[in-house]
Amino acid sequence: MAEIKVSELSSEHAFGARIAGLNWDNINDPAVRERINATFVERGLIVFEDMEPSAKMQVAVSKIFGPLKDHPTKSTPRDGETGDEAEGVIDMHYDPKKGNNDAGGLVEIDGQVLARFSPWHFDHCYNDELNYAGVLRSPIVAPEGGRTGFMDGIELYKNFPKDLLAQIEGLNVIYTLDTRLTKQRFGVNFKAFEDNSPPMLALLKEVAIFPRAMHPAVWTRETGEKVLHIGPWMSVGVEHNETAEFEAVYDAVCHEINRQGTGNAAYWHEWKPTDLVIWDNHRMVHAVEGCDAKHERQTLRTTIKGDYGHGYFEDGKKIGEVFREVA
Repeated sequence: MAEIKVSELSSEHAFGARIAGLNWDNINDPAVRERINATFVERGLIVFEDMEPSAKMQVAVSKIFGPLKDHPTKSTPRDGETGDEAEGVIDMHYDPKKGNNDAGGLVEIDGQVLARFSPWHFDHCYNDELNYAGVLRSPIVAPEGGRTGFMDGIELYKNFPKDLLAQIEGLNVIYTLDTRLTKQRFGVNFKAFEDNSPPMLALLKEVAIFPRAMHPAVWTRETGEKVLHIGPWMSVGVEHNETAEFEAVYDAVCHEINRQGTGNAAYWHEWKPTDLVIWDNHRMVHAVEGCDAKHERQTLRTTIKGDYGHGYFEDGKKIGEVFREVA
């Protein structure tokens, strides 16, 4: 049986790993799966290279790390290729020929209009529970741009300016389901265009009843490391500190996260259709740089169940109660 090969992500990063040689011959081998999981716990991100570019393979790799979880919003597009076997595979597809301005809308940065831009964030921040991980592949790759960036919260905590860290540690950040970039208040470094697409209009019906969620700016892993875990996108302030004075502090924190993302703190992945990338959603933040709006781009994401236990809704509700109200 062929062995997998594990190597570092890059010489510039203390997190992440690359794995080659995973295929149908060894994917169910217990020793292989144990090694992959141990690598993931230690490194927080894995790039699987030269993989079969299929939904079936994506689901199989995802299940190495745990059971799948459906997306917490009903309006998010699902992938039709995988059927019932892959509950929770979501389809983030921008096609300029169809004019479907979904999954984040359009922005202008330095005079260029970009599609599929996503600021720094962690998935399901607007929920009381955080999924353990996300698995992403890109069947349709833009000819330029469209990279996905990742930053490790453990390294961010170590390297963040101490004065800013001291003001935010021990506090909870408030997040909402409203993903409209025109509504982002902190760390804004782009010009956003209104998104009136059908998926967004459907989402806004859920936004209207979805409670605000709280997550710690810093939390401590079972292994002892402290994690700085803040996403400027979808955050609307800091719990018990919703004043103009403290919002200026929080805005400085978010701009510093952006600044870190332009340096060696971030790994920016250049996509190939044969790549699969998994990241620890409790530890990492990620972003998408966007691509020229004339290019088509598609990513498919699988969500892995799991929670770190530190998030909660402002009014004490649970997600099941929220969706009973939507129905």
